[in-house]
Amino acid sequence: EMQLLALMDHPHVAKVLDAGTTPSGRPFFVMERVDGKPLTRYADEHRLTIEERLRLFLQVCEAIQYAHHKEIVHRDLKPSNILVVSDGNGGANSKVIDFGIAQALTRRMSEHTVNAESGQMVGTPEYMSPEQAMGERTIDARSDIYALGTVAYEMLTGAPPFTGASVQAIVARVLSSEAEP
Repeated sequence: EMQLLALMDHPHVAKVLDAGTTPSGRPFFVMERVDGKPLTRYADEHRLTIEERLRLFLQVCEAIQYAHHKEIVHRDLKPSNILVVSDGNGGANSKVIDFGIAQALTRRMSEHTVNAESGQMVGTPEYMSPEQAMGERTIDARSDIYALGTVAYEMLTGAPPFTGASVQAIVARVLSSEAEP
C-alpha cells in the first residue's frame, strides 16, 4: 500500500507522509489523518441534494482516474473507504483511503506489490465487480469503475444494489447480475 500511495499526489487521495522500519524491523508508514465520515453517511447526515452528492462523487471519480493513470487499481472502493470532510465554508472534500489491496496494472509495478492469486476473492462483496468476485487475476480499471457505480447507486438510493444474508449470497447475486428489486 505504501509503495502505491507514494506514487500518488492528488487532493482526493490520502497521502503517505513517512515510511520506514521499526528498530525490530517491522515496516510502517504514516498517512495523512482524514477526520471524515464515510461518503454515504456524510451525504445522508447533511441531507445533500442529488447535485451535491454528485459533486462529491465527481471528486472520487477524479481521484480514481488519477490512480488509474498511475497504473493502480484500488479494488475495494466502498463508502467507508471514501471519507468526506467539511471544508468549513459550507462545502466538503472527499478523500479515498485504504489502498491496502490495491493492484498495480503493469508488470513493472506489480513486482513491488502484492497481487491476488487466481481464484481468491479479495474486496467487499457488495461493491465488487463480477470478475473480482470470481477471483480473476486480471482485474483492471473496469473493476473500480463497476465499484464506483455501486457506490453512486447507494448514494442515490440509500442501499447498495446487491445485498444478502451471507457473502456467498451476495456474490451469487453479483455474478447473476440480479439487482435488488
